[in-house]
Amino acid sequence: MVRKSRSAKGRPDPAGAGRDLKRYSLALYVSGATVRSLRAIANVRALCEEHLKGRYDLEVVDIYRRPDLLSRDQIVAVPTLIKKLPVPLRFLVGDLSNTEQVLRGLDLVAHTS
Repeated sequence: MVRKSRSAKGRPDPAGAGRDLKRYSLALYVSGATVRSLRAIANVRALCEEHLKGRYDLEVVDIYRRPDLLSRDQIVAVPTLIKKLPVPLRFLVGDLSNTEQVLRGLDLVAHTS
């Protein structure tokens, strides 16, 4: 159940009005402690804390420790961020430093033509 924040008088809080409160399930595949992997982890965590605070689960998977998950999740390059929920499933590849592109990939901003 999703609860909307309410003001002291029981009315919906305008600050929460119109905000999408869906929970996000994300998996970030990285290759060890490389510079590119560490950058991707930092970028995803910062983005999630800014735009999804309290509404996300992030699993960081090191492909050297869990190679069995590569075929299961169809990983062909790393770093790869998978948005499992909400649907549709999305794969974002790279160090995830282009915030606008990642936000579009996660459906957190409108796609532009």
